[in-house]
Amino acid sequence: MDIEQKQAEHIEFFVKQGSALKGSALTSVIVEATSHPSLFAFSEILSVPSVLELEGTENSVYLDLLRLFAHGTWSDYKSIAGHLPQLVSAQALKLKQLTVLTLADTSKVLPYDQLMQELDVTNVRELEDFLINECMYVGIVRGKLDQLKRCFEVQFAAGRDLRPGQLGNMLQTLTDWLTTSDNLLVSIQEKIKWADTMSESDRKHRKEVEERVDEVKKSLSLKKLQTVSRPMLTSEGMRRSTLNLVE
Repeated sequence: MDIEQKQAEHIEFFVKQGSALKGSALTSVIVEATSHPSLFAFSEILSVPSVLELEGTENSVYLDLLRLFAHGTWSDYKSIAGHLPQLVSAQALKLKQLTVLTLADTSKVLPYDQLMQELDVTNVRELEDFLINECMYVGIVRGKLDQLKRCFEVQFAAGRDLRPGQLGNMLQTLTDWLTTSDNLLVSIQEKIKWADTMSESDRKHRKEVEERVDEVKKSLSLKKLQTVSRPMLTSEGMRRSTLNLVE
């Protein structure tokens, strides 16, 4: 079973759980969801009405926690840790995994130094073990560890939840790309048309040259024929012509 199918099943389970509960009863669902080893998407859970109703209540910190797991990173957590429930080890691991996905979305070559800083990892061995066992083996990323260049070359990374407003930016980017593609297509078509025109012009020119060559050949053949058919004087004729001149 691939990671997308697993995600869909886990999301459906927690959405049903969240929809059936209210208030403080939702806190355990949020903790369980953010601790689940195979769940990496949370926007559907965030959109559950009863979950959104936590805003402004004494349990609103759990809504903030869920938003952190949907869009944030380990560094984000450290900056607001005092305003959130303390993370259990499974949640800390999950947030670091999500941090790798965020970094992989911004660059396909991740320096070890950057990863160690973002993940609070103290040495290369610990970092590589984390990337292999907790990221690549889980299936959320694929890539190559380059010890010589001290970097992780990303070949694939699972996507994270879209931030509010990010969809609009993506649509604008796609619109700009389509416009550029249309302009490029028009340019290509114009160049093809120009090439066809030049090809036709070249064809006509070659035909004219060939016709002229044929005319020259015919002219030369005619002159040669005329030279061959001109009457030639015999020895006797030349002698008589000479005598006539003497007389």
